[in-house]
Amino acid sequence: MKALLSITFFLLLFSSCIPTKIAPNIKEDKVMVAKKFKKGLPKRNSFIFEDPKNANEFYQYINNKFKLNDKDVEWNVPFIVNNTEYYLSFHEVERSTNTINLAPMVIDAALEQNDHTPILEELHTSRSGKWYVVLTVNDEDFKDCLKENYAKRDEIVVFLRQLRKEYLSTSHYESLLFKK
Repeated sequence: MKALLSITFFLLLFSSCIPTKIAPNIKEDKVMVAKKFKKGLPKRNSFIFEDPKNANEFYQYINNKFKLNDKDVEWNVPFIVNNTEYYLSFHEVERSTNTINLAPMVIDAALEQNDHTPILEELHTSRSGKWYVVLTVNDEDFKDCLKENYAKRDEIVVFLRQLRKEYLSTSHYESLLFKK
């Protein structure tokens, strides 16, 4: 019985880690206040989705789709939904998952007790990150178009979902220049 408890203890010890910060999983997209998603973002409603692509690819996509020639690509990009002009701004942000790994800490503590230097200090914590695209939309009066009580919010969310799907399915953004 004592051997079984010892084995169970060591299995739990070597497989355990304590998360201190967890990056959210967003299946498709989510509409929420950007500042609640990540500090430093505006206190506006936003359309958020995970970005599995490399850095700056969304920038290139928006630049080519709206033919911006690298001018004001991230801020107030005009687009039209049902004959009304809106303005799109975006942020590419990273959220990380941080964990404390118990096994390396216990091993290093045992080594220190026996007057040896710790060898697993780099493994005491681990970090992995996910990237997200955060889109905000306003009209010509600078009203938050993703707010729940905005009259044409649903139309704009449908447009943003189409934009997300097109971005994720497109690999050569130059081909967007030939689409209407």
